[in-house]
Amino acid sequence: MTEVPRLPVSGGCRNTPILKQRGQREVFCGLTGIIWLHRKMQDAFFLVIGSRTCAHLLQSAAGVMIFAEPRFATAILEETDLAGLADAQDELDKVVGELLARRTDIKQLFLVGSCPSEVIKLDLSRAAERMTQKYAPSVRVLSYSGSGIETTFTQGEDACLAAMVPVLPETDTRQLLLVGALPDVVEEQALSLLGAMGIGPIKVLPAPRADSGLGIGPNTVFALTQPFLGDTHAALERRGASHLAAPFPFGEEGTTAWLRTIADAFGVDPATFERVTQAPRARARKAIAQASEVLRGKSVFFFPDSQLEIPLARFLTRECGMDAVEISAPFIHKGIVGPDLDLLAEGPTLSEGQDVDLQLDRCRAARPDLSVCGLGLANPLEAEGLATKWAIELVFSSVHFYEQAGDLAGLFSRPLRRRDLLSVDAPSLCPKNSGGEAQPRGQSPEGAVS
Repeated sequence: MTEVPRLPVSGGCRNTPILKQRGQREVFCGLTGIIWLHRKMQDAFFLVIGSRTCAHLLQSAAGVMIFAEPRFATAILEETDLAGLADAQDELDKVVGELLARRTDIKQLFLVGSCPSEVIKLDLSRAAERMTQKYAPSVRVLSYSGSGIETTFTQGEDACLAAMVPVLPETDTRQLLLVGALPDVVEEQALSLLGAMGIGPIKVLPAPRADSGLGIGPNTVFALTQPFLGDTHAALERRGASHLAAPFPFGEEGTTAWLRTIADAFGVDPATFERVTQAPRARARKAIAQASEVLRGKSVFFFPDSQLEIPLARFLTRECGMDAVEISAPFIHKGIVGPDLDLLAEGPTLSEGQDVDLQLDRCRAARPDLSVCGLGLANPLEAEGLATKWAIELVFSSVHFYEQAGDLAGLFSRPLRRRDLLSVDAPSLCPKNSGGEAQPRGQSPEGAVS
């Protein structure tokens, strides 16, 4: 297999005008971040203050059986709470007291706001301060919003980590902080690569336990592993930490650039960097070449959903040979995704936010080979003959760093392979024109697109 040639950067897309439209949006609830966060923080508990719908969402998303005891739950807002006939703060205090008495292993308690709690203006930050005074030092109580009213679903993690930063202790130690929740096996790969270069000490946020010794200070440098952590980025800089801006570690190129940025900051010599990365880089290039064969020359259209869109577009265009028609993200933070924008060749439309009707019109006009979108748009687009990729699957899958690079390419190639397998070329099923020739797929005998 030969390596896919890199596309020319031609100035990159950092200064490309961004289309900003505001209208009806298609978003997924930020509460879903709890599904991966509760697995990372072993002594934490997430208490959602919401409705029965919130409870059903979390239980179905996590696949939790009703007799299991996971590290999350929902305090149901009843009609009396919503109508103001009961003091919701008193009710919340009672629920938390019962929870902590039953679950003595909890060291961090997150009060998570939802659409219903925000509608009735329930002040969870005040409740968290009151409970911290009551239960400290054995339990730390924090609050954040997971509401889907104003946020996209990955911002649940951002809000959670941003809430943790102000209460972390001060430290003057020169350290590297990796920010963003990763699957354990992926996190171990990153730590192994950095450790083999002699970089240390290394801390991670979120830490597995409250007593992990994680502190923040002016000698802390941090690297983001997820591009949707804008609030956390700002909170860390307010604490004096310095951000190492780099392309995100998707694919061989992104991972190498991310690692090299850190290595340069810690004075790792080029020979050591090459020795540590040479073998996994070769494996990643080979895996990508094999998995992306069906992607080369195909077009892709990104709807705004996970905020992974810009780094993934860089990966698909530069490492898999795809052409991006439109790259849309809920928010574009150039201080975070700027290095990825620098590597994107000029050409695609960049858009921030969404007017879903107008964006659907652009997608239908472009007829891309692959549309990356949320669950709410996937089935309608599939019904119109457009192959789709669920954006949410990219968040729940292991896609970072070298060893997952081939799997990442495979997630995008799979819908196209499936479409090819399902397509029927039998002449009896193709419309004929008057001359008996089969019409192109998707066209009526008059040539109009169906």
